[in-house]
Amino acid sequence: MLALMLAGCAADPTPYQRTANGYGFSDQRIEDNRFRVTFAGNSATPLDTVRNYMLYRAAEVTLESGHDYFVVVDQNTQSSTSYRGTGSTPFGFGTGFRGDGGFGVGFSSFSAYPEDSYTSWADIVVGSGPKPADDLNAYDARDVLGQLDPAVLRAPGTMRVVPPQPQPQPQQQ
Repeated sequence: MLALMLAGCAADPTPYQRTANGYGFSDQRIEDNRFRVTFAGNSATPLDTVRNYMLYRAAEVTLESGHDYFVVVDQNTQSSTSYRGTGSTPFGFGTGFRGDGGFGVGFSSFSAYPEDSYTSWADIVVGSGPKPADDLNAYDARDVLGQLDPAVLRAPGTMRVVPPQPQPQPQQQ
């Protein structure tokens, strides 16, 4: 029965969505070509998922702002631990053999277990054209979306950013 109670308390991982109830993505323009992008997951959202969703949002922000690539100039991931517990203290009232009443308190053990949740953020600078080949912190936004999209679990109603296709360059003769 305890296993069923614990299973009922388990939350679903945070879906890819704008921040709701403290969980999801957010972004803020800091300068014309600089943004801060954040994704916060609940305790059922794995660390890798939180980091991937943050990068996914960075790619969306890049394309939404009319750019092609982004450079991560600063990033961090923070964890937060809360504790959940199970246990109870039963109370009872009963009648004895001779009609005597009684009141009792039972004791039980209490178990607490940690639940970690993660928030990942990055400051990005967006740019146009091909990503700088010599910068390991540079990401092609369309490539990031293409690689990560199959693993993104969206909340109902969350729209997918369809990356515009790059315009073919006229050939020089």
